[in-house]
Amino acid sequence: MNKQVVLECQALSKQYLDGKQTVDVFHSIDFSLHKGQACAIVGSSGSGKTTLLNLLAGLDLASSGEVKLANVSWSSITDAKRAKMRNREMGFVYQFHHLLPEFTALENVMMPMWIAGTSKTESKKQGELLLSQVGLGARLHHKPSQLSGGERQRVAIARALSNKPACVLMDEPTGNLDETTSRDIQTLINELKVSHDMAFLIVTHDEKMLGWMDSAYRLSQGELQSIEMG
Repeated sequence: MNKQVVLECQALSKQYLDGKQTVDVFHSIDFSLHKGQACAIVGSSGSGKTTLLNLLAGLDLASSGEVKLANVSWSSITDAKRAKMRNREMGFVYQFHHLLPEFTALENVMMPMWIAGTSKTESKKQGELLLSQVGLGARLHHKPSQLSGGERQRVAIARALSNKPACVLMDEPTGNLDETTSRDIQTLINELKVSHDMAFLIVTHDEKMLGWMDSAYRLSQGELQSIEMG
């Protein structure tokens, strides 16, 4: 694959202290995510998937090694610059959608754009377009409590795309959805990957998702191993 690398880590290690003992979460991980690529990281509960995602997102810093987003190392910039870069270059979708309950679907999608300084008019226009793209053009003014689980996850995906990020990180995005809705979300991600030429990194324990990924890795016993696709 010759497409541009948008997110990468080199010799990434993470340890923590448990009493007087040092515990290795993982060690010397190398990984890269390319533009327009959907990649999965699978692993059992407690394998360190969420810890790895937090390091890749710059929410936590590694014990050693480095993570680069758009060729900028997280460890080389301040917390404030990391937050600004995350808002501009990354989208996030969580297992529990984390929508703001007092705001409408449209307002939730507009929020990252407001934070980035986009005008209200432009934010509204982009938000309406994104919600329409995820099949919620008729639900703009509904609050999360008025939406189904699948609809709330679609709003979360639209919000993740709002600043046209280089990549979208997803933590168990279909973990709380029924099988039909999960398939719908998978189809949607695939369509968005192509239409926006965006990179998606999906952390999951659901190995059924691997069938439509461009690449996949297994995190086990502190090591990230490539999974043969086919």
